[in-house]
Amino acid sequence: MTPAARPDRPHRLLGRWRFETYETLGSTNDHCIALAEAGEKEGLAVMARRQTGARGSRGRSWSEPPAGNLALSVLLRPAAMQEPGLWPFVAGLALHDGLEQVSGAALLLKWPNDVLLGDRKLAGILIERGVGPDGHWMVIGFGANLAAAPVLADRIAACLADAGPPPAQEEAAEAVLAALDRWCAVFERDGFAPIREAWLTRAHPIGARLRAALPAASGRDALANRPPVEQREGSFGGIAADGALLLEWSGRLWRIETGEVLLLGDGR
Repeated sequence: MTPAARPDRPHRLLGRWRFETYETLGSTNDHCIALAEAGEKEGLAVMARRQTGARGSRGRSWSEPPAGNLALSVLLRPAAMQEPGLWPFVAGLALHDGLEQVSGAALLLKWPNDVLLGDRKLAGILIERGVGPDGHWMVIGFGANLAAAPVLADRIAACLADAGPPPAQEEAAEAVLAALDRWCAVFERDGFAPIREAWLTRAHPIGARLRAALPAASGRDALANRPPVEQREGSFGGIAADGALLLEWSGRLWRIETGEVLLLGDGR
């Protein structure tokens, strides 16, 4: 069912995007998902000046300061749905480049799609997928601390105001959308190789110390009462051709396809 909320003004065209702004939404991702399931065409971009029900990755709720940060979601219906693991890198490049452009701050990417200011998380991405009567859809949600960072119990977050005057929400959204336009075009034309290369140039360096929290054990390991989450601490070895994290640990190079990764010493 299409949400009852209405944008503050008719949408504006920004490249391929029909850009709508709202004063308040529960969640920009939820709004886009409802529209996708109602048959909305791809190319919709929705920004809320304030979210009341924001969500983070791995089912976490996301606590936001009252106003001034970026909450932006876009609706796509990509032909490359068979490569879902590669889209976080496309989106991560767009978020990194857009925020650097409007702030002048030196930012880093961390696998697979977090943006760091120094060693603290500044921004992240939530990608959700589904299928409805009009086919497959994908919603990419971008969240960035522009004016203020939330106070979190288990980590210290950053905001662009730490590095200088923060950009306005619409300025940041427009820069991210322009960068997403560019990187989508590269991905569609040339595949993942140039995305991977560009991502690595913006990431923390090869050899940086990481800790990976891997998903719960299953099967024989679970029956042996192994811990539900396995911690591996090692060195960043890059990313594979399919986007998997490469972690040098215990004398081997390990592939990690899912899990939570921390840059050691980042205070998070």
